[in-house]
Amino acid sequence: MAIRTTSLAVLASIVAIATLSAQLPSGISWSPTVEPVQTPAAAGSAQPQLSTSDRGIILSWVERQEQKATLKFSERTPNGWSVPRALASGSDWFVNWADVPSVIRLANGTLAAHWLQKSGPDTYAYDVRLSHSKDDGKTWSPSFTPHTDGTRTEHGFASLFQMPGAGLGLVWLDGRAMKPQSGHGGHGAADSGAMSVRFATFDGKWQQTSELPVDLRVCECCPTAAAVTAEGPIVAYRNRSEDEIRDIYISRLEDGKWTGPKAVYEDGWKIAACPVNGPMLSARGRDVAIAWFTAVGNQPRAFAAFSKDAGRTFGSPIRLDDAESLGRVDIELLPDGSAVASWIEFADQRAQFRVRLVERSGATSPAVTVSGLDGGRASSYPRIARHGDELVFAWTESADGRSQVQTAVARF
Repeated sequence: MAIRTTSLAVLASIVAIATLSAQLPSGISWSPTVEPVQTPAAAGSAQPQLSTSDRGIILSWVERQEQKATLKFSERTPNGWSVPRALASGSDWFVNWADVPSVIRLANGTLAAHWLQKSGPDTYAYDVRLSHSKDDGKTWSPSFTPHTDGTRTEHGFASLFQMPGAGLGLVWLDGRAMKPQSGHGGHGAADSGAMSVRFATFDGKWQQTSELPVDLRVCECCPTAAAVTAEGPIVAYRNRSEDEIRDIYISRLEDGKWTGPKAVYEDGWKIAACPVNGPMLSARGRDVAIAWFTAVGNQPRAFAAFSKDAGRTFGSPIRLDDAESLGRVDIELLPDGSAVASWIEFADQRAQFRVRLVERSGATSPAVTVSGLDGGRASSYPRIARHGDELVFAWTESADGRSQVQTAVARF
């Protein structure tokens, strides 16, 4: 995969600014016992994703055998993970460590899934493919795309969500305005065109009801995030200004239109390259929590922030990492308004998948290590999700050139 991660040499040129947030005194007592559980994923698996519905948690992942990739999923039950099901496969898929397929359950019980499929010979010519199942994944519809531009350019980093009322909503990165073959290799090039975030909806009969732009100039390969508040959907992504400031922005869907993009916090991270590090969102009612990564002033850090007004405004950033972070964050709101946040900590040449409890006040619990990780791309994006009193973790471990998705749980 040719996505470029940002080296420290590049970051050294970034203009330093004041520290985003002073770490407030830790005062939360939270020390969960992390218990490994038998993974449903076979050797050769990677790209884990977790989603939650009223029915529970779904784990999805990709398994590869030579040139063939297969998207599989399993549901969390009182007896462990269900027998995994395969829903789609192909030898023409676009598979990488950062642009991850997903499976979600909608409010009416229908399962919806997405993956990436090549649309042409260029490296970054690929489409978002969608499918749905009304029988718990036994059978799936023929796949279709949410984008109608017909260009053989990049379409990926999709986030699927339940639309208020009924139907499916999703956002994705759309490269229709980028020049062919520019893709990720065109980062920072003045004539490469602009990546955009776009939005589409499907009704209960799977007829497409909209396709709209959210933001017409964004970072080229940072994952998107979406959540649904009591006032409607909210999306988060890494923006890209004309002078290469790439901070995290949000937009909310109001009366069928997306609000003007707004920075969660003005980090001021100037970088002429994509860091491949997107934000994550979680929402309950009008409460929203967000986590993100920045490396302003050559200081790689992970942060979280809270909103009480459905994402209109956010409080001060709360630092998550203890020494230095590789980002790849996740966050999960809890019923009491606090949140569990995760990130990859990098210290003493070791990478660790860590979590901690964070309160609105800025108070944080001591960090808990879920697992050690390969610090490179092979570890992909660790995930967390909560249902009831169970917090589920998923990540990728690699040994002898072979990867496998692993899972664990902690209970409140």
